[in-house]
Amino acid sequence: MTTLYMVLTIALVFMAIGIIALVLLQKGKGADAGAAFGSGASGTVFGARGTGNFLSRATAVLATLFFANCLALAYLSGQRGGGGSLLEQETEQVREGPGQALPAEGSDLLPVPEPDAGSDSLDELPPVDQPPDGADGQ
Repeated sequence: MTTLYMVLTIALVFMAIGIIALVLLQKGKGADAGAAFGSGASGTVFGARGTGNFLSRATAVLATLFFANCLALAYLSGQRGGGGSLLEQETEQVREGPGQALPAEGSDLLPVPEPDAGSDSLDELPPVDQPPDGADGQ
């Protein structure tokens, strides 16, 4: 299934490049006004009327294939698994309880243990060095 996914992704890139090229090759509505001032030979590659029909039909066919390919890729990505969205995965970790979820592989973070209910964690903190009297940090 991953080979089909990769083939469809590569085809999608080529279709996108093809659509861009076909759209850029088509002349706009204002191009006819330029023919009156000496640029009339621009439409002779595909014929006088053939350029609009050929390029517009090719663009429509390629756009339809592009759309179908996008739908196929969306379907395949849903079938690949993955366990849902990131928000759903985070919710499942929170339900397990604090300190229970393990960090991702390769992460330097460690789970923080819960403090005991009977001990006061402020008493266990080391003392902070205080500046001598008269020194206001200036």
